[in-house]
Amino acid sequence: MRLITTTLLMSALALPALAETRTYATDQGHTEVRFGWDHAGVSRQHGEFDRAEGKLSIDLDDPASASLEVTIDATSLSTGFGPLDDHVKNADFLEVEAHPTIRFTSSSVTLTGDTTADVTGDVVVRGVAVPTTLKVDLTHQGAHPLAQFIDYYKGDWLAFRATGEIDTSSLGFALPVGTLVVDISSELKAE
Repeated sequence: MRLITTTLLMSALALPALAETRTYATDQGHTEVRFGWDHAGVSRQHGEFDRAEGKLSIDLDDPASASLEVTIDATSLSTGFGPLDDHVKNADFLEVEAHPTIRFTSSSVTLTGDTTADVTGDVVVRGVAVPTTLKVDLTHQGAHPLAQFIDYYKGDWLAFRATGEIDTSSLGFALPVGTLVVDISSELKAE
């Protein structure tokens, strides 16, 4: 009986570990959502959203199975110029009173390198879903370097930089904007 128990235990230890999916949440203080657009061919304009939160569910042994959901507070838009903020927030563009959030939900992840992936999904602006692909680069994985100084940073962290383009032609903007270029940096902590 002892031999059978030992054999079963040894077999169990030899089995590959079950995949573990973990959920990571964005750290608001270290998440930036910036965007830019061509202003009628005259100049390049930029802005950012000050409030965004996201959840990433990922098995680090199988990152292609990951899923990402991001919610951006559209009312937190800032271009650095109040009258422009007000105009972009009004019914001509984002219509934030009726659509206070912008959402991105991933539908697939395609690995493109050891630390890079294309994350495809829909971004919903003004209630309209626009297919979008984010080019994502993993910039950190593991213990946070600040954990030795500040308890908040203890635990498991991931950090990413992502870029993408959003075609605004289907969004019903009052004036043509063309393509928005999005640049996102985020630190995420395991829950």
